Amino acid sequence: MDKPAEMFDRDFEWSELARFACYPGSEPTLGVVSGRRRQGKTFLLDGLCRATGGFFFAASEATEAESLRQFGTALARFEGRQVPYRFAHWEEAVIGLMGLADRGGGPQVVVLDEFPFLAKASPELPSLLQRALGPQARQESGPVRLLLCGSALSFMGSLLSGTAPLRGRAGLELVVPTLDFRPAARFWGLADPRLAVLVNSVVGGTPAYRREFVLGDAPVDLDDFGPWVLRNVLNPSRPLFREARFLLAEEPDLRDTALYHGVLAAIAQGNHTRGGIAGFLERKSTDLGHALTVLEDTGMIVRAADAFHGKRSAYRIAEPILTFYHALMRPEWSDLERPGQAAAVWERSQATFRSKVVGPHFEDLCRTWARWYAGADTLGGRRTRVESGTVPDPVARVSHEVDLAAFGRDEDGREVLLAIGGAKWNEVMGLGQLQRLDRIRTLLRSRGGVQAERTRLLCFSGAGFSDELREVARRDRAVQLVDLDRLYTGD
Repeated sequence: MDKPAEMFDRDFEWSELARFACYPGSEPTLGVVSGRRRQGKTFLLDGLCRATGGFFFAASEATEAESLRQFGTALARFEGRQVPYRFAHWEEAVIGLMGLADRGGGPQVVVLDEFPFLAKASPELPSLLQRALGPQARQESGPVRLLLCGSALSFMGSLLSGTAPLRGRAGLELVVPTLDFRPAARFWGLADPRLAVLVNSVVGGTPAYRREFVLGDAPVDLDDFGPWVLRNVLNPSRPLFREARFLLAEEPDLRDTALYHGVLAAIAQGNHTRGGIAGFLERKSTDLGHALTVLEDTGMIVRAADAFHGKRSAYRIAEPILTFYHALMRPEWSDLERPGQAAAVWERSQATFRSKVVGPHFEDLCRTWARWYAGADTLGGRRTRVESGTVPDPVARVSHEVDLAAFGRDEDGREVLLAIGGAKWNEVMGLGQLQRLDRIRTLLRSRGGVQAERTRLLCFSGAGFSDELREVARRDRAVQLVDLDRLYTGD
C-alpha cells in the first residue's frame, strides 16, 4: 500500500498501519493509535481509510444521544443509505459497526477518531467493544480492522493496561511521535542549521505548526527569524499565540489548570527538581506529586533520571511551545495582548529567550543527537542510553552540571561511560570548557562505580570553537567537536 504523496516522513507509522489493515485473518482485530495533539494522527488514519475504502468517524465532545446520532448518520452515508441509522444505544451501534465486514470477504478498516470523547459520554463502550472482539462474537463478525485513536495520552494508555476491558485484545499499539529536530528542519524547509535550531526551540517538531497554524509562513533566513516570531507567535490574531493555553485546556485530566501552569512555569524558569519547583510555587514538595504525575501522563513533561545519581531526577517540558510561552510570553501577557507591544516585548526578552528557551533546547538536541545519530566511532562504542547529570566536586565545593553522558557496554557486558559532553549555544567554546570536562572525568574516575577510563569528551557549540580547541581535537580523537553542521548532517 503506497503512502500518500503529500504525507511527509511517517514511513514507519504508515507501514505499521498498512500491515494491520491488510492482515488477511478472518477475525476482527483491534488497534490503538495515540500521540500528542497536532502530530498528524488524523491525517494518517484518514489517508489509510482513503487508501483502503475504510470507514472514518471523527467523534466530537457531545452527549451520548448526540454522538449516536452523528455516528448513525456517518455510518449510513458510508453505506450509501439515504436514511440515517437511529441507534438507541451503543450496543446496537457496535453491532452495526462490526457488521461492516462480511465473513469471507476482505478486511474492512474502521476508524473511531477522538475515541476519548465517546468513552467519556459512554463509559461502557470499551466493554462493548471487548465483547464484540471476543471469541464468541468472532464467529458472527467479519474481518473488521478497528482502530481507536485519541490524543488524551493518559486515557489512551489506560485502554490496554491493568484490568481494562480491552487489555490483551489489541494487535497494534502505535504512538505517533513528534518529529525530531532533523526531519523537522526538512519539513520546514530550513537549510541553515542555526535557523533550524531557533525555529525548533519555539515550535518543536509538531507538524500542524508548519502549515495550518502559520499559514505556511516560514522564516526565510536568520534576519527573518525575529519578524517571523512577531508575525506568528507573538501575534494575538494567530493561533500559536494561545496554543500553550489550549494544550492544557484540551486535556480532560487537568482540573486545577492554575497549578499545572505554575508547575510548567517553574520548569521553564530553570527549576527542574521537585524541590526547586515547590520552592518556586511556595508549596510543599509533597503537594506536587499528583500534578507532576498527570503532566507526565499527558506528555507535557518528562522526568529524566540523573546519570550519576539513581534516586535523583530532573523534569523537563516536552513541548517547546510550552517552554516559550511560560518563559517568555506568560510574564508579559498583558502587554502582548495589547496591539503594537509585541516588538518591544520581544526586544527586551532576548536574554530570557537565549538562557531559558534556546539554550536548554540546544542541550536537549545534543542529547538527541548522541542518542540517535552519533556513530560508534564518535562515542567510542555503541551507546545504550544518554542522560544528563551532576557530579559533586568536594575540593571545589561545587556540583558540575553534565549536559550529556553517553553509556554503553564493554566486551564483558559491563556498563561503561563512553562520553560526557558540554553544550554552549551562543558561546565560542575554548580550552576552558574542555578543561572543565576533563576535571569532571577525573572526578568520575576517582569516585568509583562508573567505568570512565576511556571516556571521551564532547564539545557542542552553536557559535564555533577556538583555534586552540580545534588543534587539541585534531591531535586527540578522545576529544570530539560537534558544530551545528555536524549536529544536523553528521555522526
